Amino acid sequence: MKILILSASTGGGHMRASNAMKEYFEENNIDVNVVDTLKYISPLLNKTVTEGYEYLAKRMPNIYKMIYKSTNNKVVNHLIFGINSIVSRKLVPLINDYKPNIIVTTHPFTNEMVSKLKSIGKADVPVVCIITDYAPHRTWITENVSAYIVASDDMMKSMMEMGVDKNIVYPFGIPIEDEFYTKRDRNILLKQMGFKSSIPTVLIMAGSFGVENIVSIYKDILKIDLDFQIIIITGRNPKLYDTIESIVYEREKKVYKYPKLFSKFSFNIKSWKYISKLNKLRKRLNFSEGNGEDLESKIYRKDTRIIYFTDEVHKYMCIADLIITKPGGLTITEALACDLPMAIFNAIPGQEEENADFLVDNNMAVRLNRDTTAETIKDLLKNKKKLRFMKHSCETFDKSESLKNILNLIVNLVEK
Repeated sequence: MKILILSASTGGGHMRASNAMKEYFEENNIDVNVVDTLKYISPLLNKTVTEGYEYLAKRMPNIYKMIYKSTNNKVVNHLIFGINSIVSRKLVPLINDYKPNIIVTTHPFTNEMVSKLKSIGKADVPVVCIITDYAPHRTWITENVSAYIVASDDMMKSMMEMGVDKNIVYPFGIPIEDEFYTKRDRNILLKQMGFKSSIPTVLIMAGSFGVENIVSIYKDILKIDLDFQIIIITGRNPKLYDTIESIVYEREKKVYKYPKLFSKFSFNIKSWKYISKLNKLRKRLNFSEGNGEDLESKIYRKDTRIIYFTDEVHKYMCIADLIITKPGGLTITEALACDLPMAIFNAIPGQEEENADFLVDNNMAVRLNRDTTAETIKDLLKNKKKLRFMKHSCETFDKSESLKNILNLIVNLVEK
């Protein structure tokens, strides 16, 4: 059996879902071809769409929100379908050469393209559409689709309201790599990775956009008067990595520069000169009254590890007690697989806002407000009962059979 997966690299999540399926299907001795469709059709088109999406989402979120809402209108969406139909014929050579038994789509554009090809007789195989967010959008909905895979049962009603037959909608969950569902001994992993098991671990994932939000969040949670450790995964964002590193470095300089001074010139020293120097340091570092050891311990409270890029995100999610992240479809699916409560920030208007609504409504996440970030995170870390309840909510949302169920469905469709 040959499976052709048509995706696109707008946002990153679509390709990650595609590659997760590819890895699993190949383990089951199936021939799989994943194609970044827009890049295949035209590198210029891919660059325009991808960079345009990133620019609007990052720089002009209100405009992006307006476009997102307008394209959820049936009439406007029909116009977009017409534009996609024009370029869809460029996929014909790919399909004819590869001769797939089934086509899987993980992006609305590719879904519309294949639908058009089927309607004009240029493709005659089943089509499975994987919706990679937690709420449907009309751009995903089209004719000639054999099955829709959705993230949750909550989406069934909305899919039916958009005219989709409920019998072809399967709430199997968004496909992710199996390693996120693998259960590990957290304490052993903490020790192996060089972290403390006696204090909470907060994971911050930046996503592909922005520097300012992550820096602000990091600075805010540094002020929390609780003992916990921080992991920041910046992804391939050198500017963010360098900025966070400079903050950590400045704090470490205080750690290594001042402890000797604190212990040498604590308050049992009578010299007014040294007491004056210590008071100035205390004021500069915002420390309360206390001896040198107390002052030193306050600096050590927020050990931070910065990760530029890693293929072991599943391990960091496994050892974390809380993740601070944007609510991208794939990232939150991975966190849910690791039973990891979330604090959501800076949701892109549209699909990420709807993802955040799903998480909050199901007690899996809290929203972060710029003015109350530190207070929200502190309350969560202190309120172990609430954190356990959120973790339990994540545990009950079990989609660990997603890849297996998707493959079984594909086999059944091909056999029919």
